[in-house]
Amino acid sequence: MLLRWLLAAVAIPLAADQLTTISGELQKVTIDPESCYRVRDLSFSRGDDLRFYLNDGYLLFGTPVAGRRIAAVFIGDDEGGDAEVIVMPPTKGERLSLASFTGSPNLNEHFRQAVFLFTDDTADVLLNEIRQRDMPRRAERGAIAAREWDTTVQNLARSFAVRLTQQLAAGTGAERGFVYAALQGRKLGNFDIYYDPEAANQIYVGALRTRDDRIFYDTWTNFEARPFRAGVRKRPGADYTLGNYRIEAVLEDNLHLRVVTQATLRAMRDDLRLAAFEITQGMKVNAVRINGQAAEVFSPESLRSNLLRNTGSTTILVESAEPMAAGRAYEIEFEHEGDIVRNAGRNVFFVGARSNWYPRAGGSFATYDTTFTYPSTLQIVFPGALKEDKTEGNQRTTRRVTGEPIRLLGFNLGQYESSKATRAGLTVEVFANKQAEPNLGRGREVVVMPPQPPFSRRQQNQQSSVMALPQAPPNPLSRIETIANEIAGAFEFLNAQLGPPATPLLMVSPIPGAFGQGFPGLVYLSTWSYINASERPAAIRDSQHEIFFSELLHAHETAHQWWGNVVTSASAQDDWLMEALANYSSLMLYEKKKGAKAMQQLLEHYRTRLLDKDDNGKTVDSVGPIRLGPRLQSSLSPDAWHTIVYGKGSWIVHMLRRRLGDEQFFALLGEFCKRYRHQAVTIKQFQELAATHLPKGSPDPKLEAFFEAWVETTGIPELKLEAEVKGRAPNVQLNLKLTQTEVDESVSLQVPVEVQVARGKSQVVYLTTGGGEPATATVLLRAAPVKVTLDPELTVLRR
Repeated sequence: MLLRWLLAAVAIPLAADQLTTISGELQKVTIDPESCYRVRDLSFSRGDDLRFYLNDGYLLFGTPVAGRRIAAVFIGDDEGGDAEVIVMPPTKGERLSLASFTGSPNLNEHFRQAVFLFTDDTADVLLNEIRQRDMPRRAERGAIAAREWDTTVQNLARSFAVRLTQQLAAGTGAERGFVYAALQGRKLGNFDIYYDPEAANQIYVGALRTRDDRIFYDTWTNFEARPFRAGVRKRPGADYTLGNYRIEAVLEDNLHLRVVTQATLRAMRDDLRLAAFEITQGMKVNAVRINGQAAEVFSPESLRSNLLRNTGSTTILVESAEPMAAGRAYEIEFEHEGDIVRNAGRNVFFVGARSNWYPRAGGSFATYDTTFTYPSTLQIVFPGALKEDKTEGNQRTTRRVTGEPIRLLGFNLGQYESSKATRAGLTVEVFANKQAEPNLGRGREVVVMPPQPPFSRRQQNQQSSVMALPQAPPNPLSRIETIANEIAGAFEFLNAQLGPPATPLLMVSPIPGAFGQGFPGLVYLSTWSYINASERPAAIRDSQHEIFFSELLHAHETAHQWWGNVVTSASAQDDWLMEALANYSSLMLYEKKKGAKAMQQLLEHYRTRLLDKDDNGKTVDSVGPIRLGPRLQSSLSPDAWHTIVYGKGSWIVHMLRRRLGDEQFFALLGEFCKRYRHQAVTIKQFQELAATHLPKGSPDPKLEAFFEAWVETTGIPELKLEAEVKGRAPNVQLNLKLTQTEVDESVSLQVPVEVQVARGKSQVVYLTTGGGEPATATVLLRAAPVKVTLDPELTVLRR
């Protein structure tokens, strides 16, 4: 029985095999003095868009690991030494991003030193050319360099230990191997370049930076390499899939969590021996078995690689005792434990690793059969239909099973009271702590989020402000029934528009902090949303915070039952769409409750925030295109991504709604959820589907100009309309001229102008901007217009 290990806490030792051997060699990799060459005009490229030119200097290779050269150092410090790297981003958005960090839309940087790591054929290509051109060996220079560079090479190799070990153990060939370069640029300082054919976007350039004592890993550019864009090469498919989770977890009195996770691993290719899984660093994997046989586990620190992935998880490698065959299913079992739950005081608990507390591989949907055993004084909530709930002595056991596949499984715990509401066959159960955490209590200080951004659901990396609280402790039960009824109403409304949610039962539970998260069947909701507005600190009793905590946050997270959990994003550059759709869904619910004018006021608030300027006079919107998503959170502007993703994202969805009209807009959303249920989607797929719902004869019939203007580029236009009336009834001529400024000339927008006459229907005329010249149109009327209005229904985000 699985619980025997959980309750006895017996760790099973791991066998030492190939992974450990390769890891040991990696830790000892050094510069090979005999492989030091004086090089001139030596070059190599990857993905056509990335080129290295080693013009003049010394190239030193590392000692072999598993029989392969995996490291090299270039030194150009001597007189006349020089090297150069060129990167050419293919899209306007990526060129804008690169220019914001380097001052240029293309990277052309000379460098004096570099460390390379590679698992492809880079070493062979370079060594072959060196030998063919008879470049001189310089062992004496190599001996000096080895003393200077051995430690650096070893540190970087350790930073990529998981990936290097994985590919060396698997015997990865040139087609799937990666190249990493740590460069010391002459102008730009230290930065990284990474080429990985297994990634969705193969070419990456970025740098580690600090600002205000905060560490950022800035992504300068990240894009698909030319052979992949052109379809000449295809990204390698997954080697395996993981599903059918069965999880048994024991939470001890001291909040230590012990887990056995079982899943079905299906091999997608023959002779599969290695598999990689992600899990929080707060969990230690003690043992892994595949079909009952012990497997080797390798899980070192891989700092640089983790920063490049930016997932918040660490990677473990598992080597099967026997090769696995394509198409066959194997049962894999993990034993892991850790301290990912902490007591925030007064029996209010905070789950730190909410999405990665068990091993995962990829973002595939899966079913879950989950059992928690925990102290009977607590209640643990997690998604699925209830199959068992019993208490024996001081322990309680709860088992739930999901009916449909879900994207991931989270849990929460506390000493709760609850309120339940059912609408149209859907059930919402809201759980609330009996007491608020101490930092919300009487006579204490509380750290809360600043006034901006009032519509963010993220918690990490927030600036804080400190304030005194009211004397009476807030009551976290005060709004429990209101929240239950409002979320049930939102659940019912969105179900009618979008189809079935991720799960028919939605549990809502509190989390300390000023944020929320929407997981399948489980919402984490800020404690502040449970508190009456009158009990909140003065600094968050302004109108925007009141709307956020009382009206929008729970609606936004409820909408994530569809956006992100029925359909999800295919890559980081698609992530913004899920947030934008969730946020706009909360605005639609607010519109339904408060009216169109109230929603327009929120959109105006977003517009104002986007046009706010920093110390350098740059608007928030100018930080980068919305397609950059989480990359917008950088050392240049740490908080801009909130405003752009939530604010501009909501505007993009709103403008699309106005283009389509309500009937087709809701039809689009419903079809999107139905067509791509349990799938990861791209912005391109959404654009293509949206275009099919445009009215006949619409300008920009494929929405190419729309998505180029609002998704791929930055800028909020200023539009000036001039109208001139000539002639008399019944032969009136209305001449319109629309001038667009504050954006690039290439930005093309379709802007409606409403022409009202005394009798008869109003006419709507679309003017197409762009090209550097004003847009003009002539309208023939039988009578003089009584009113000419530019964009009366907020179809275009403008100054």
